Amino acid sequence: MEIPFNSSERSSLGIEWELQLISTETRQLTSGASAILAELSPNGEHPKAKHELFESTIEVITGISATVAEGEADLSRTIEELQPLLETRGLQFMCAGSHPTTDWATQTVSPSPRYAKLLDDMQQLARQLQIFGVHVHVGVRSPAKAIAMVNALSAYIPHFLALSASSPYWIGSDTGLASSRSKVFENLPTAGLPYQLADWAAFESYMETLISTGTIGSIKEVWWDIRPHPDFGTVELRICDGLPTLYEVGMVAAVSQCLVDMFDREIDKGYTLPTPRGWIVRENKWRAARYGLDAVIIRDDQTTMPVRDALLELAHDLLPAAERLGCVEELGRVEQVVKHGSSYLRQRAVAAAAAGDLHAVVDSLLAEFRAGRPL
Repeated sequence: MEIPFNSSERSSLGIEWELQLISTETRQLTSGASAILAELSPNGEHPKAKHELFESTIEVITGISATVAEGEADLSRTIEELQPLLETRGLQFMCAGSHPTTDWATQTVSPSPRYAKLLDDMQQLARQLQIFGVHVHVGVRSPAKAIAMVNALSAYIPHFLALSASSPYWIGSDTGLASSRSKVFENLPTAGLPYQLADWAAFESYMETLISTGTIGSIKEVWWDIRPHPDFGTVELRICDGLPTLYEVGMVAAVSQCLVDMFDREIDKGYTLPTPRGWIVRENKWRAARYGLDAVIIRDDQTTMPVRDALLELAHDLLPAAERLGCVEELGRVEQVVKHGSSYLRQRAVAAAAAGDLHAVVDSLLAEFRAGRPL
């Protein structure tokens, strides 16, 4: 099976941000996506605002951006278009990997044959996907590079997860995890960690097997944490929990773009990118999902390192790439989040101050979204 790869300009950028629709009155996830999107674009689908599985979600999407700042501005413009349509319906935008209290069983599925098929195939595993993420696409010029980069980027899954972890609560309970979203999503049979494949031919063979045996209908149904996206000509990083603020979205976009750009240049110099051991990748993802920024991760030489130190080291190593790409300020946010805490820590601090009242957590997430940065 031949899968064409539509080569992209080096290190071009695209961002997808899944946003929750929250009732101002009840603070719960509330349906409204279809009506809002129909009013936003009455003559067809809007290019930068789309349905997701549930009617209580709208995904905002950038066009192709050269810089992180361009991507942030693009997201802001779409959100500004949408805001009045939410306000007239008593709704607000919010983002986190999960909603602290809403029960997934109360949610209405979007009216799409694609989602109907997903529910029919996956049953309760799909019905409970009341989770939210940020996806970053970075342009790659060849399929061979894309596969090498997916393998190498898997070593950084705990870094991205620790920075973005924002789903400690699930239907009113503290899960004890920093990222419950990452574990819920892993329940789908074609989601989770990427398979380590030798080359593009191996990727094509794997996809052909899945399609010919009826496991999937198209390669878009393989929802790995990091995957090649042939249609866009990108490597897509899907590991991040939903980020509450544009400040943090820009941060993970900068880390993604810098890593891919650095790898691209190393391949051009004749270097072979490393492929981490599968068991280390799996263990490190669990540690980041459980402990977030307090995780101690395993390095390739089988020594350990606090993920906070690994993040600061990574930000330092990526500085030359950030200078080339014009995202030094956005990359510098890594140090601030390491210092002041990812969203799961901020949420728990609010809950503790409010004697466990998770409505206060929702209010804090709403306030952070409006402010555009962590509070």
